[in-house]
Amino acid sequence: MKEFIISSDSTCDLYSDYIAEHDLRVVPLHYTMEENGVLTEGVDAFTEYGQYIDFYKKLRAGGFSRTSMLNYDAHYRHFEALAKEGAEEVIHVSLSGGLSPTANVAAQAAKDIGEKYPSCKIYPVDSLAATIGQGALVREAVRLRGEGKGAAETARAIADMPLHIQYAIIANDLYYLKRGGRVSAVAAAAGTLLGIKPVLSFTREGKLTVLNKCRGIKKAFAGALAKMEKINPVEEGRMIRIVHTDNEKDATELADMVEARWHFRPEISVMGPVIGSHVGPGAVAVIWLTKELRSDG
Repeated sequence: MKEFIISSDSTCDLYSDYIAEHDLRVVPLHYTMEENGVLTEGVDAFTEYGQYIDFYKKLRAGGFSRTSMLNYDAHYRHFEALAKEGAEEVIHVSLSGGLSPTANVAAQAAKDIGEKYPSCKIYPVDSLAATIGQGALVREAVRLRGEGKGAAETARAIADMPLHIQYAIIANDLYYLKRGGRVSAVAAAAGTLLGIKPVLSFTREGKLTVLNKCRGIKKAFAGALAKMEKINPVEEGRMIRIVHTDNEKDATELADMVEARWHFRPEISVMGPVIGSHVGPGAVAVIWLTKELRSDG
């Protein structure tokens, strides 16, 4: 049986070496960085850690990053290239449909490619999340493929997974959430002065929601750990991961706290520029897999 292809868009925030090692097909999103009135086009396809850090340094220095969604044509071209390559089965994991129309246009493009190329079956999966949560589905597809599971079985398994992934996303600067309409301008200004750290999660519809507003990172971390105590990580095949936006110090501190409590060291990675544009520098997030369904929002 021919091995199926695993695909995603770049908001899965997987490192380039992992993508290459597992022959993943990732279609990149783009962003535009504005610095002192000068616009520079960028591609969410970093290959070195320093590129991530440089991106967040530009934001800290006053740069403004805009992103655009991955439209129907981009998905169609991506899938058609795979079909012409001879792909028979493809699993494609998309950015949450609650954040962007991306998942819907991916599903439509997959359907249209299937009609034009009947020998190529594409299974679109809405991650109902982004960044390491989306990447967790890709990783699970890689694991199941490695065990010899077929594309249909793997697609069903990972489609059932998103609502079992819990989130605690701790933003550092309310300014970026204000831009995205998550908090008001007044709340952002007041919160920044008071050192407020908003803690967010994803709803069952894959939309971002603010859970708490904590004064200081320590209280935000305590809140994240309290949520983990309430909704425990599964023991078998334990999955806990941490991502940050150029805040390795606090990410490591949170990993230490998780390890002390759960006796499991979370993997730490840095968030890519597309989702990072909306969260801002200095953020830290933790995800974990549970038996219980997501209940936020």
